[in-house]
Amino acid sequence: MFTGAGGLALGLHGAGFRHRLAVEFYTRACESLRNNGAKDCPDLKAAADAIPTADASWPLVEGPVQDVDFTPFLNKVTLLAGGVPCQPWSIAGKKQDIEEKIGGERNLWPEMFRVAHETRPKVIIAENVVGLTRPSFKGYYDYILDGLSLPHEIRGNDEDWRIHHARLRKRLNDDGVPDDERYVVRAATLNAADFGVPQIRKRLFIVAYRADLGIDGWVPPSPSHSQASLVNDLIEGGYWKRHQIEPRIEVTADLTPTLPDERKAWRTVRDALCDPVDLVEPGVDTPIGLVEPKLNRKPSSGPAHHVGWPGARPYRGHQPSDLDWPSKTIKAGVHGVAGGELTVNDRLGRYRYLTVREVARLMTFPDDWTFDGTRGPQMRQLGNAVPVDLARAIGDSVRIQLRPDEARDDGAEVAGDRGIV
Repeated sequence: MFTGAGGLALGLHGAGFRHRLAVEFYTRACESLRNNGAKDCPDLKAAADAIPTADASWPLVEGPVQDVDFTPFLNKVTLLAGGVPCQPWSIAGKKQDIEEKIGGERNLWPEMFRVAHETRPKVIIAENVVGLTRPSFKGYYDYILDGLSLPHEIRGNDEDWRIHHARLRKRLNDDGVPDDERYVVRAATLNAADFGVPQIRKRLFIVAYRADLGIDGWVPPSPSHSQASLVNDLIEGGYWKRHQIEPRIEVTADLTPTLPDERKAWRTVRDALCDPVDLVEPGVDTPIGLVEPKLNRKPSSGPAHHVGWPGARPYRGHQPSDLDWPSKTIKAGVHGVAGGELTVNDRLGRYRYLTVREVARLMTFPDDWTFDGTRGPQMRQLGNAVPVDLARAIGDSVRIQLRPDEARDDGAEVAGDRGIV
């Protein structure tokens, strides 16, 4: 659900799950999915009956999730996954009322409950902004957790969420609820930088296991990367040697050595721009050293979407991401984003906007993944996405708990004859 440009879906595919259905409302995101191999799904029953494979196209439904009947997928789904639209909860959003009436267009958590009820998956993964856990939203956050615990306790058409929540709480205290009718729900806030994503991006993940699986709650993945390792790498010089550049005093002078850490170093913006292949600096019209290099909108050599965007201007409260640190959180915007999340002082010393391809690397999309639309819609898709490598870490943690004795190679069919919605 809420597939967007495919970050969560691609990461879960990398973890070995195979997709039965992708549902997305935004036309540009749907075109991006088609550009990368998704196919329109005219027959939900046929999609439900098909056996998904590693090389199969993702079946795609474009339109409101409210209009999709998921009952053909009953008992045919291992994992229900989705990054529920976050506008009501985001600090950057308008903080509208949670619910004035059932079925509000901006709040789609009730749809998550409905799809879980109609499909009865073994596992549910939901992603959202950390703002959902703020004290002002505590009542509704608790309702979300309880709604995922008992998705078969259906909310009435005219029932206020608070009344529904009271029924859920009463039912949760009833020891007579069968294990196949309830879920064990756990939540954790994770920083994408701790999992190899070159971006400081904290997000909330809620994972629910059907109780009859006998799994006593989700165990979040252990971080593979750390800030401490990056700090030590910068101070000791290994980072600068690896990039074949002189140390930047303004980075190293304010860093304090820490205890050794066996985890890998956080990946930086510079790491992302150089790996897997070095992205040339965009928009260089003249040789470096003759005159100041100017930024233009001509496509640079290499992967698609690496096009310069002139006009960035630094000002108070709009600082760029540092080349030698993970980027700031990428948000769904282009100009005027608070905090300068889409700007950088590049390797030529220019203050400029990041290109779409550079932002895609900060979200750990592969270089051959393309995005539909002009720069604005492309950035919107990226800002709303789940970083691919973080999604894969979440998927791996779920797969390990589902099948702890199964060794996995990248080509393994770990989801068997079931898949993901």
